[in-house]
Amino acid sequence: MPRDTHEITRDDIISLQDYETIRKDKRQESILRKKFRRIAIGPYATIQFESWESMWLQIQEMLRIEKGGEEQLTDELAAYNPMVPNGSEFTGTLMFEIDEEERRTAFLKTLGGVDRHIHLVIGDEKVTAEPEQDIDRTRADGKASAVQFVHFPLTGEQARKWKSMEGQVMVQIDHPNYGHAAIISEECRRDMARDLD
Repeated sequence: MPRDTHEITRDDIISLQDYETIRKDKRQESILRKKFRRIAIGPYATIQFESWESMWLQIQEMLRIEKGGEEQLTDELAAYNPMVPNGSEFTGTLMFEIDEEERRTAFLKTLGGVDRHIHLVIGDEKVTAEPEQDIDRTRADGKASAVQFVHFPLTGEQARKWKSMEGQVMVQIDHPNYGHAAIISEECRRDMARDLD
């Protein structure tokens, strides 16, 4: 599959019938990859670094569930293509997870603007996330969304450092009400390097 195009097209999507024949294997691949690309940041936050494959699988799964045909495919491509890394960035889905709804709501009300406090740290450089521009992820009352879609644009030198495996890399949230960081493993870093040109 042409991940180096950084876009999923109609030609990449297979029929529901064909998808059923490979679905089990593709989902197993996805589970294994998520082990590398899913990172806990403190007690309540998890980031999943996305890829061409993760977005392709999401589209195929949505088509399988909803069976909306060509019209749905157009919508799914428009929704998920922005989260396919473009060759000079990483993309991620950040989730705040607290099982108990009342506690989760109270917690999220303290996290307004958290999308401006998410970073990759590459050596001594900090790359601040840019939120996906589909909707505002903080409501007028200051409550943050439990799910944040983010982009980490890299300079050529930052991409080179990432791929060289030199130094340490971390993902960090430095919001005043939630300050945590996590080291990104070599396995995750190596797998994410595949998203860079």
